[in-house]
Amino acid sequence: MGLISGILGFLFGNERNIIRETVEVFRENAESGAERGLQVRQQAVSQFGAEFHGAGKAPFDSVIDGLNRLPRPAMALGTLGLFVAAMVDPIWFSARMQGIALVPEPLWWLLGVIVSFYFGARHQAKEQELQREISATMMRTPQVLGNIKALAAMRSDSVGVANADPDAALTAETIKSDENPALEKWRRKRTG
Repeated sequence: MGLISGILGFLFGNERNIIRETVEVFRENAESGAERGLQVRQQAVSQFGAEFHGAGKAPFDSVIDGLNRLPRPAMALGTLGLFVAAMVDPIWFSARMQGIALVPEPLWWLLGVIVSFYFGARHQAKEQELQREISATMMRTPQVLGNIKALAAMRSDSVGVANADPDAALTAETIKSDENPALEKWRRKRTG
């Protein structure tokens, strides 16, 4: 008995398993391999996410963003203001428009180029911000899928939900139908 317990203690004692350790020399432990694969994928996803994750905006960035938002509303409100000025004081408005009529054509072209580049750059910046938001949303996809699976499991495990199979339909039909011609004939014979 001591020899067998000594051999078993050598093979499996002290939280060891000689057979498993020997097999792992020739074949990878599937559970450990899966854990390492998971860690590699998580690190890759976090690295990709870090590339798109913007750090908190500094106060200077917030001020510049605020200034970038001003031109379009200023142009729209300025145009509406010109219409109001033309109605309130047409002479003052006409004098200003005469001054604008003296602006040379190349200056108008330059203004058009500046406004076009401003709105083009703004569009590009917004497009890149949208791509970052899409990337962040895609990183949450595995969690959302897990939540959906959990909810589906709760739905299928709920108590009181029966499948509408043929047996259930037959049972419902027999319960619903109280008319039985043979039973009615028998009852009439008994009472009559």
